[in-house]
Amino acid sequence: MTKNVEVEIFEIISNGGNAKAIAYEGLSMAHEGKFDEADQLLKDAHVELNKAHNTQTSLIQAELNGDSFEKSLLMIHAQDHLMTSISEITLIEQMIPMLKRIHQLETR
Repeated sequence: MTKNVEVEIFEIISNGGNAKAIAYEGLSMAHEGKFDEADQLLKDAHVELNKAHNTQTSLIQAELNGDSFEKSLLMIHAQDHLMTSISEITLIEQMIPMLKRIHQLETR
């Protein structure tokens, strides 16, 4: 595995992890009734998620163009990390509107 590919793999792990952490911070804000902050944090999470996805896409395109590199446990970990982040952010995006509705009903 080349040093460049290894760096890109770590970018996927890092950006994916950042995205998930930011989304959970947004969920915490929603639990506190701070929905504007929660919405902004979800937007920030998507920025990080897009960085990870763009890096993943560049690696896939390189492979499709004939570049080959070792399929390592580190690469598998990066893919798993990104997939998990995407799934959890999707669930958090479903949870925040429910929390908002609960908050509205409780403050009537």
